[in-house]
Amino acid sequence: MTVLDLATAGRDRDRIRRLLQRYGVYGAVAVLFAVASALDTGFLSAANLRIQLFQAAPTLLVALGMALVIGTEGIDLSVGAVIALSAAVVPLYLGWGLPVALLVAVALGAVSGLAGGAMVAFTKVQPIVATLALMIGVRGAAELVNGGSAKPVTDAGLLSLGSDGFAGVPLMAWIAAGCAVLTGVLVHRTTFGRQLVAIGDNRRAARLAGLPVRRVLVTVYVLSGVLAAFAGALIVGHGAEADPAHQGLNLELDAITAVVVGGTPLTGGRVRVLGTVAGALFMQLVTAVLTQHNVHTSVTQLIEAAIICCAVYASQERGTR
Repeated sequence: MTVLDLATAGRDRDRIRRLLQRYGVYGAVAVLFAVASALDTGFLSAANLRIQLFQAAPTLLVALGMALVIGTEGIDLSVGAVIALSAAVVPLYLGWGLPVALLVAVALGAVSGLAGGAMVAFTKVQPIVATLALMIGVRGAAELVNGGSAKPVTDAGLLSLGSDGFAGVPLMAWIAAGCAVLTGVLVHRTTFGRQLVAIGDNRRAARLAGLPVRRVLVTVYVLSGVLAAFAGALIVGHGAEADPAHQGLNLELDAITAVVVGGTPLTGGRVRVLGTVAGALFMQLVTAVLTQHNVHTSVTQLIEAAIICCAVYASQERGTR
């Protein structure tokens, strides 16, 4: 084989690898659907698909915010704790009406994101350290607010938001889809989105170019907190109870995995919103298939851990610049 042949083969391998990295998640979702349908003929029933959408919607909301943060070469480990805090405070304010309760929860999510973004942007604390501290502190605050046991929720508006549907599709799924569209517009059709990507690609160059680096960093963490808080309210409405000790646990890992599997590299500089949607669906389908076939929880966790490792490895490959 000549040098020219080797070079051509190398280019072909790189091209195939890029195609798999960009579109592989969609193929994985299709294959998983096919396998699940073959193993269980009822998997594609309307009732089961509704269940999968109910379960995937909160993860997608959190993953959308996480994608924005990762696009700046950051990470937000506090989102699960923000969900717990939202679950703790929403029942306290339902007596003032659902809009007020949602507004309070979203405001607290924004405050948490503001704290994390300020630490990253102004004090230059590493994102993983800043949001890890928030994760611990915010979840502790949630459990203090809620107490030691789950609280039932009976507000008809919140229960409707978490359980009802439109045109056969859960309202939660419509909300998540709408947020995905808005996130896509934000990233691909606004100056803010271009600034976000530029900062993730090379923060020093972005600063020298006069881009508002600090403002963009703070904003993405605030958006991540807001989306996580909203997801927490939906989780409470769907489950008809507030249980901050358990709600939101490990959801930050599912969100990170959904983002990375969907094609957004941990090294920043790129945000794939549609890929994030597919990644969230993929993670939900993996969990659903394993659970429905009585795979032990420990085995499920091992498989999900392997997926996370593969996703991070693939992300490093994608992030090579």
